[in-house]
Amino acid sequence: MTTAQDRASQAPQPGVPWAGRPRRADLICWFGIAASGLYALAIIPVRPLLIGSHPVLLELLTGSMTSIVTAGAFARVGQVPLFLVVVSAVPGMIMFDPFFWWAGRRWGRGLLLIFAGRSRRGGRLVARAERYGRRLGWLGVVFAYYLPIPAALLFVVAGWTGMRLITFVLLDVVAALLWIGMLAALGYYLGQDAVDVARTISHYGLWISIALVAGVVVVQRLRSRRTPATADAD
Repeated sequence: MTTAQDRASQAPQPGVPWAGRPRRADLICWFGIAASGLYALAIIPVRPLLIGSHPVLLELLTGSMTSIVTAGAFARVGQVPLFLVVVSAVPGMIMFDPFFWWAGRRWGRGLLLIFAGRSRRGGRLVARAERYGRRLGWLGVVFAYYLPIPAALLFVVAGWTGMRLITFVLLDVVAALLWIGMLAALGYYLGQDAVDVARTISHYGLWISIALVAGVVVVQRLRSRRTPATADAD
């Protein structure tokens, strides 16, 4: 059976982490990772609409920092139970994480390079992810949200270095609860002030959603224009 280390030693095709013709598992894993990005974009218009009226639902859908802090503030004013605030955010935070673990299992370091890019900064991120992931082991997953690198890179390293899926999922849940607990406590401390801000955002939610979508479109177009220019320069 071909391991992640064996596959990583082969030369991948440009823009993808696998070498040769992709297998079905490669395509499913790649689609899962792509879906995480598309889902994050698709949910953008919903965030301002839900943040001041249904923050717990927004937690369930996204697991975002703002939704957790806001839900914690709603718990302070008696709108929702604090336990529900903590539990509801877990699925939104970890729903796509197993795909990153699986990607590390299948493709190893090649995926880290694709995620981080081949710039000097990207190289530093890859080196940091490898260092923390290998030295800390399971602690690297538990404290992934507190370390100075994207958590997804540490999840890739966890799969690459042979961590079992069930172990990874359990540690990922623990990591999410540690992060959620801190954010919920912050929201609980802020209380009514955070609730008032969230409700103001939701009041103007439609216009904010339109502005956010327009901003995403503009950024994507600017990036698409820069990419050919960079390729020509190279």
